[in-house]
Amino acid sequence: MASEPPRRVLEPLSAPQHFAPPSARELRAQAVQRLQTGLFGLAAILLIVGLADIINERALRSEVANNAPSAAASASPTGKGDPLADAGVVPSASASADAKPPATGGAPQN
Repeated sequence: MASEPPRRVLEPLSAPQHFAPPSARELRAQAVQRLQTGLFGLAAILLIVGLADIINERALRSEVANNAPSAAASASPTGKGDPLADAGVVPSASASADAKPPATGGAPQN
């Protein structure tokens, strides 16, 4: 009995094996590749969000800069002006505003 080799649990393979389990080096390379891909994705998202924030901020600044003078110029002294008449789309309803002569800043001319 001591001269007999130990019995094998599995029979030796007679055909080529189609699946080879990955080695430790291959597993580490896959983990590093996944880490690099994830970090690249996070960096790309941060870049896109940052650029969108910059574009949005500049658009708001531009809008505020363009609307501030026109809002002050179009405001009527009474606060109850017709916005279409102020924009020049329709004629104004008040004849007193149209009848006023243009104001001159200097002395009367001869």
